[in-house]
Amino acid sequence: MIESIAQQPMLAALIALVGLGIIFGALLGYAAEKFKVEGDPIVEQIDELLPQTQCGQCGFPGCKPYAESIASGDAINKCPPGGQSTINAIASLLDVPAPELDAEHGEEADLKTVAFIREDECIGCTKCIQACPVDAILGAAKLMHTVIADECTGCDLCVEPCPVDCIDMLPIEHGLKQWHWPAPLKTADLIASDRVHQGDEGRAA
Repeated sequence: MIESIAQQPMLAALIALVGLGIIFGALLGYAAEKFKVEGDPIVEQIDELLPQTQCGQCGFPGCKPYAESIASGDAINKCPPGGQSTINAIASLLDVPAPELDAEHGEEADLKTVAFIREDECIGCTKCIQACPVDAILGAAKLMHTVIADECTGCDLCVEPCPVDCIDMLPIEHGLKQWHWPAPLKTADLIASDRVHQGDEGRAA
């Protein structure tokens, strides 16, 4: 067997490469498990409460860095897009008092907005594309740009860089996508079948 493999250098090289791949794969798998860094669960929970606009109004480059800073003791009232409801939710999570929104970082908008490019005025400079933190703008140099409305977070960061002022922030029209059923009232820790069963027992008595 060994002699036949030795007589075929291509086959020997292939077997050697496969063997090395298995060995290094096993080593990498072991290292990944041995030195795995666990994420901070409180950071993930705070990040889920933030609006994910990635607007930078809080002074951080995105929602995740701000969540990490909050977990380290930073103020929880620096997010205008999230508004007071987000502040209240984070305060409830951390069991701390809920302050009012810090006006230094902006004001809470009454309506959510989305960017709209007046395409006939666009010169294709790509500055709005570079400013968008969520890649919600399509286009190329010297070609018309457009906004993917479903991806736009309304962060407003694309408006200022535009040299021809052809970007508007328009209010989002409320439709089925924005509709949320209200949460049911908490009455008793019973499921429907339990209530039916208790009702049957009461009638039998």
